[in-house]
Amino acid sequence: MSTIKRFEDLRCWQTARELSKLIYKFTGKEKFSKDFSLVNQIRNSSGSAMDNIAEGFDRAGNKEFIQFLSVSRGSIAEVKSQLNRALNQEYINNDEFDQAYGLSNQTSKEITNLILYLKKSNMKGFKFS
Repeated sequence: MSTIKRFEDLRCWQTARELSKLIYKFTGKEKFSKDFSLVNQIRNSSGSAMDNIAEGFDRAGNKEFIQFLSVSRGSIAEVKSQLNRALNQEYINNDEFDQAYGLSNQTSKEITNLILYLKKSNMKGFKFS
């Protein structure tokens, strides 16, 4: 982790960014785009996942970072629930669902691994290394 200089270097942030980009692609589809409430919710959730990783990274230390990573993981869970709603309404097909759900799981796993790393680390935070 010593090569991490900015939040954009974090793999979990990069994966969350990929997920958010995919969500924007799906919500731009004609049928999906007309469900303004769900579009707003799922875009906000996917964006929140990225943003909380970034905000936590720039906080004072690991404890706050872990708290923001936990919030980010919660936002990923929201995306997964909202993907199910989109599938139920046939806004996305099974392959699209699987793609986004898999990316959600990957992001969540990467966040969890970072949390575990931070809990075991003797560093107070990235900016103190």
